[in-house]
Amino acid sequence: MSTPAKLRIIFDDHTVHKLLLPSGIPSTLQDLKLVIQSTFSTHDGFTLMYQDVEFGGQFFTLTSIEDVQDMGTLKVVQVEAVILNLSAVEEDDNLPESDVMSSTSLASQDTILLSSSSDESPASYRSQPWPRQFDIPPFSFEIQLLLEAGNRAYNANGTLLNNPKVTRSVLEKLAEIMFQYTAYPTGIQVMHVVEALAEKYPCLKEPGSFNGMYGWQQRIKYKMANYRAKVRGLQIACPELEVNSSRKMTSRPKGLKRPKKAEVNYLPPLPHGETKETMEEERVVLLTEVKKTNNNKIISEKMEKTFPYRRLEVVDQMPVVPVVMERWPALFYESQVKEEFKRITTINLDRTFLTKMDFYTPKLLTVFKTKGGTSGTKIKSVLESLNQQQIDSNDAVIRCLIHFLGESTEELIKDYQQDVSKDVIEQDIKDGVIKILVLGSAAEGAPLTDVIIVVDGTEVLGGCKTLTNACILLMGFVYSLNVSYPPKLKYTFEVFQKLLLELDDLKFSPKVDSLRRKLLQ
Repeated sequence: MSTPAKLRIIFDDHTVHKLLLPSGIPSTLQDLKLVIQSTFSTHDGFTLMYQDVEFGGQFFTLTSIEDVQDMGTLKVVQVEAVILNLSAVEEDDNLPESDVMSSTSLASQDTILLSSSSDESPASYRSQPWPRQFDIPPFSFEIQLLLEAGNRAYNANGTLLNNPKVTRSVLEKLAEIMFQYTAYPTGIQVMHVVEALAEKYPCLKEPGSFNGMYGWQQRIKYKMANYRAKVRGLQIACPELEVNSSRKMTSRPKGLKRPKKAEVNYLPPLPHGETKETMEEERVVLLTEVKKTNNNKIISEKMEKTFPYRRLEVVDQMPVVPVVMERWPALFYESQVKEEFKRITTINLDRTFLTKMDFYTPKLLTVFKTKGGTSGTKIKSVLESLNQQQIDSNDAVIRCLIHFLGESTEELIKDYQQDVSKDVIEQDIKDGVIKILVLGSAAEGAPLTDVIIVVDGTEVLGGCKTLTNACILLMGFVYSLNVSYPPKLKYTFEVFQKLLLELDDLKFSPKVDSLRRKLLQ
């Protein structure tokens, strides 16, 4: 068992914390950064420095985990975000004048916040998901004075502020901030913004509405549409807007291409100075690199750099899985499945999934035992196998979860005995849309010999070891390949996404919301 360790973590001159490591110092620098990020809820755009006693306590950039000692001191250094200034083009006369945001103003005063990378050159995509608590940004000095005066009047006698200049300025600022998180906010997200606005500036509520917010909801929706139109008109590539332009609408067989599963970077722009041609050259080089051994670092760098180009190809062209495997073989490495998921969502895939699963499991087991009927009988059988240690505990929870939600485990999991023929497995792979094949079924007490993930009739990854790990990686493939959830497993995947990965967890279906409420009681 590893020896527990303690570290002193410095964030700034006034913020110093103690970090407890019950399992000892992590084995890699990346794991240590993930622990710091999850413990202190900091963003991943930071580097670490360690205090070297040989140089009188001076700080040096941390490049090796071996320099981290028990009771040592580390400093967290945040990396500044990249700010992209936009240049203006001609005004679009087709937009309503009352809601037009001048492109000159957008170019000269407003900015789009992109992400920053701690160890490499800045990326060209977002680094943060939609915040759980939306903070209303500060406005210009003049507008701020008017709002504060409005709040004083509201608190004194309930007078509401009705100033078109204030309304216009507030809308423009909110649209700018919201675009930093998503170009297409959902109705729930818009509602959260309006609620935060009304809480901070109650003088902006409107008469005639039951909550004083409806008018602001509609204005923000129109303003976001206007903001997207203005960005389209600027001399800057923005694929997530371009694929939804009217020019392409008639040629798309599957409707609008916009985020459906809380993808933060659904279609990011190409890196500054890069073109599709230069990205294609990088892809060809990557094909050579994947043939080399012990080349994970270079592969990761190339995959990171080509991410926007790959996303545009996957989302816009919708290639079949074998074509993606041929063009991007590294995307089907277990490590890159997790990295691609993080690029798309900014969320650590396996750490988040397993952490929330550990959190919910005790309550889930209690809830499962209350289930009756046919589903309850199936759950009881799985729990008996768990008690006899014939099945992994997390695997058992997932099987019970599917039964509890009224869905069939056979739609997702195919169990085999050890003596099954290869022909049967190959045929099942061809017939599978989204499937996990478990060889040497733990349900019969036999050890697992392999766990295989199938997507669209293609084996995308084997050697997953456990059903739980396969489910985690399957979620990675769903996002990286832009695959829809199977209709017959919609509740199971909703739990995976919204409860275990906490993505788009502002609204739930009635069935999943009922489960969530039971788990939080």
